[in-house]
Amino acid sequence: MKGGKIDQVSNNGFEPKIVGFLCNWCSYAGADLAGTARLKYPANLRVIRVMCSGRVSPEFVVKALRAGADGVMVLGCHIGDCHYQAGNHRAAKRIAILRRLLNYMGIDPRRVRLEWVSASEAQRFTKIVKEFTDDMKALGPNPMKKVKV
Repeated sequence: MKGGKIDQVSNNGFEPKIVGFLCNWCSYAGADLAGTARLKYPANLRVIRVMCSGRVSPEFVVKALRAGADGVMVLGCHIGDCHYQAGNHRAAKRIAILRRLLNYMGIDPRRVRLEWVSASEAQRFTKIVKEFTDDMKALGPNPMKKVKV
């Protein structure tokens, strides 16, 4: 890693599968605005709409990684703007613990990203998706994927 960014490495056309848990009130609305504004972002993201980022259990993230996702994004309301008062605080605590657990398991914690995106931040949403997709391309395929028999 140089300067906080992941080094760009060629992975022979590897296209990562990314699961995104998006809060209904803010980040999902921001993604919807990006779509209606016809802003471009990678098609690698598979969106799962949740009522609150605080509802995203670490178990959901691990299941997504085991099921074949190369990276998982959790996007919620900005701190102080949560429609459920402290859901994003809960999400921040859970993701911090999950990253330590993933590191302990030998999985790069950069495969999980937590960000805050409001309903009016369509461009921020597209920027985050582009950056995370590039990061996952640089990291390569997820070694945690279940081996298909």
